[in-house]
Amino acid sequence: MAWEILFSAVALLLVFEGIMPFASPEYWRKMMLRMTSQTDKQIRFAGLISLILGAVLMYLVHAGVM
Repeated sequence: MAWEILFSAVALLLVFEGIMPFASPEYWRKMMLRMTSQTDKQIRFAGLISLILGAVLMYLVHAGVM
């Protein structure tokens, strides 16, 4: 059961990751070029915010709040 949840989560991640390059490859390319000009500190901060939001959302879903 736990493996099914993990694989479902990875599959959903791949779906979300593929939406932008599929829908608007030009905008996605520009966005990726802008990311390369960010400092390591800025990228780490964005990653931390994403990680925290994902963990909070997961907690809310599994706690039955949502």
